[in-house]
Amino acid sequence: MKNLIPEDGTLLPLMEEFYTIQGEGFNSGKAAYFIRLGGCDVGCHWCDVKESWDAELHPLTNVDEIVENANQFPGKAVVVTGGEPLLYNLDYLTNALKNKGIATFIETSGAYPLSGYWDWICLSPKKFKAPRPDIAPLAHELKVIVFNKSDFKWAEEYAALVSDSCKLYLQPEWSQSSKMTPLIIDYVMNNPKWEISLQTHKFLNIP
Repeated sequence: MKNLIPEDGTLLPLMEEFYTIQGEGFNSGKAAYFIRLGGCDVGCHWCDVKESWDAELHPLTNVDEIVENANQFPGKAVVVTGGEPLLYNLDYLTNALKNKGIATFIETSGAYPLSGYWDWICLSPKKFKAPRPDIAPLAHELKVIVFNKSDFKWAEEYAALVSDSCKLYLQPEWSQSSKMTPLIIDYVMNNPKWEISLQTHKFLNIP
């Protein structure tokens, strides 16, 4: 499948696209158009969109059509996510969005080289496939998913790699939320450079 995707990024495996309210991290609460690309080899066992992993299940879609779909909505911000969106060249997509006056946000594990032109880069590193060292300094936001206690130490390792202006978030993994949220609250109160991110879209029952 990946061999069939043109290197210029004019076709991408689209899993889904939808207009919603962003639910996590710094931009939580803002209207945004989500573009979820298929394909991921990071393999988080707690991933809630495992159907995104196999790119071959998702149709190669003309990027110009995706951009036109996004442009129909009043919220002029797009979040590109996955899967792992940086498996693909995102230069064409982001240029086309910016030509329409649409802000570009990405959520990535950082495991692949950065492509595209971004107004906001959210780095969400995963233990299963470490980020590239050149991604962390470019991140505007570091969002670490907390599944167990060891993730606090791991989060600090990446906090040391991002810029001083990067926003730092700890987010409880959904299935462990009742157990980890109290620990995150205590940690943030003792380490106030961090903030708490919640999956507010799940509380709101929206995509």
